[in-house]
Amino acid sequence: MASAEPRTLHLGTAPVSARSVALAAADPSFHVKLNPDALSLLGRSREVLERAASSGQRVYGLNTLLGSGRDTAVEEKSLLAYQIQVVRYHNSGVGSYLDRPTARAVILARLIGFSRGGSGVRPETAGFYVEMLNRGVLPAIPREGSVGSSDLTQLAAVAAVAIGEGHAFDADGALISGAKALADAGLQPLVLAPGEALALVSANAYSIGAGTLALARLRHLAHLADVALSLSLETIARYDDGGNLSPFSPAIQAAKAVDGQGDSAAAVLHLLRGGWLEDVRPEASVQDPLSFRAAPQTHGAFRSLVTQLGTALEVELNGRGDNPLVDVESGLMVSGGNFQPMQLALTFESLRLALAHVGISSERRIAKLYPPQRAIRARHLQAASSGEGLAAEELPGLLWYSAAGLLAELKFLAAPATLGAPTLSADVEDHSTLAPLALQQLEKSLEAAEKLLVIEALTASYLLLEAAAGQPLGKGTGVVVGRLADVLADSSAAPDLVERARTALRDVLDQVFPETEEGAGLR
Repeated sequence: MASAEPRTLHLGTAPVSARSVALAAADPSFHVKLNPDALSLLGRSREVLERAASSGQRVYGLNTLLGSGRDTAVEEKSLLAYQIQVVRYHNSGVGSYLDRPTARAVILARLIGFSRGGSGVRPETAGFYVEMLNRGVLPAIPREGSVGSSDLTQLAAVAAVAIGEGHAFDADGALISGAKALADAGLQPLVLAPGEALALVSANAYSIGAGTLALARLRHLAHLADVALSLSLETIARYDDGGNLSPFSPAIQAAKAVDGQGDSAAAVLHLLRGGWLEDVRPEASVQDPLSFRAAPQTHGAFRSLVTQLGTALEVELNGRGDNPLVDVESGLMVSGGNFQPMQLALTFESLRLALAHVGISSERRIAKLYPPQRAIRARHLQAASSGEGLAAEELPGLLWYSAAGLLAELKFLAAPATLGAPTLSADVEDHSTLAPLALQQLEKSLEAAEKLLVIEALTASYLLLEAAAGQPLGKGTGVVVGRLADVLADSSAAPDLVERARTALRDVLDQVFPETEEGAGLR
């Protein structure tokens, strides 16, 4: 039987979505293809650059040095050697290497940038980046080195491999030379033409590419937050006469049109539909604490920022951030500052603050679940003293403390990251966005927030299973509790328990939030 054709991302001149980039980056079997319209635009863009080069006009990075050397000319006979020098000079990153999905996302984001027509690279150069992706060439890209005014060092690590230098990883994850990586993939090193070295390294492809992967995780976390909240609502209804659904009602949501708020409230009602909380209970508290009652406002604000991130990423993906910019329409090369992704950097900043607020609400709800958990443990101990033995299935007792520690980390990570860059290059580069640092701190916040919400979901599910009440759970929460019951049945240390629950929740969210609803307010 013939093997199935690989999934392919076609790059033309039409806009590319952040979701498509994340999918193609995460799956190494995903192929990329440049459509004829993109190849045509690349050819016309190159023609503009070559006319500028032959005219003798001075163009930044084409026939001048870079940064503080911007007004120093490069002789024509040295232009090809200068391309190698630019790549080597900027291949100066440090720190751990990016993982495979992130490295693929960096290459793909730069390739999409080429296809917008602003870089002036030859069609064959863009085609070489296509082949690196499709043949599994994985450059070793250091994480640190960019101040967010183009991700120069990360992109230079890619360019170094393209020209047969630098380092890459083989299929087994071993570090090898870039030359060997190309040879193993059946590729000859790329010979750069004038102006191409700067085009290869001068873009925000790390912040953009890695940002699309973070966006996918943030969309997942928005749903996870509503799942954890819904489970806690059902839990306080059983143990403390709470669980009032009035704040989630359409009337309340219609009264204040905050982006994302109504989507969060609707997600909670979707999870709880068919369950006993839908019936008005006379014994229910008139109002729950704010961590429950105002959660749609908190989760909604977070969702709104997730949507803003999607917009900011797609502006960068589909825009022309090159400097100098090849403007095909006018036939000119123009210096500018589109490489400064300020909107993207500030969105990364805002999301960390929003995640801290989501975490505050979650930790406060966990605190409300602790007294019944402690009462159950006392009951189990009482039974053990009567000779019945300790219960085999126990939730680790101090997960709340872990949640508190994770919340402290979220608060710490919420501090501004983008204000700290010094001036560089003889005070010519006197402002930077630090978008990569803001993104890396966001990735840490995502990790902490997801663990915190998993602890809430685990704690609530454990208590719901212990209650064993006759009232039915919601159709969505019931599925989640059933899946986490399997995790809880296998007693193990807290780190393994939380990690297995996190994996289970990632899987089950696709079941409780079908595709038609998953994207609500988040695409």
